Amino acid sequence: MADFKFEIEKHIGEIQKYENNWTKELNIVKWGDYPAKYDIRDWNPDHTRMKKGVTFTEEELVNLKDILNDMAIE
Repeated sequence: MADFKFEIEKHIGEIQKYENNWTKELNIVKWGDYPAKYDIRDWNPDHTRMKKGVTFTEEELVNLKDILNDMAIE
């Protein structure tokens, strides 16, 4: 697998901490030479390994926030 560059530009918050000390986090991450995006994924404690995640532009994150605000959670 080819190496790829990433940089966590800003840690926003931890969503979940697991027994193995990995965490699900919301960060702003720059992947390769692309503009930074909001990113939700699992990270190991030193942020050198990650699992699959999902990225959002600011507009997409605002739309997701609106959807979640309108949701009835039981």
